[in-house]
Amino acid sequence: MPQSTHDRAAELHNLAAHAHFAAAAAHGKADHQTAHELSKQALELSVNAHKHSEQLVEEAEKSSKV
Repeated sequence: MPQSTHDRAAELHNLAAHAHFAAAAAHGKADHQTAHELSKQALELSVNAHKHSEQLVEEAEKSSKV
């Protein structure tokens, strides 16, 4: 499996973590509208990262059966 695929999964997880951190900071500043938008973005990034990771697992399982 190419390393770049794993790098992409890690990048997606890092982006999600950053968005969660930014949302928490906005909540701490009582900027709830911005925090809400950042939370939505963080959730979307987390879901995308999870899907990408699941695809990696599926590809690894398929290649190990060959």
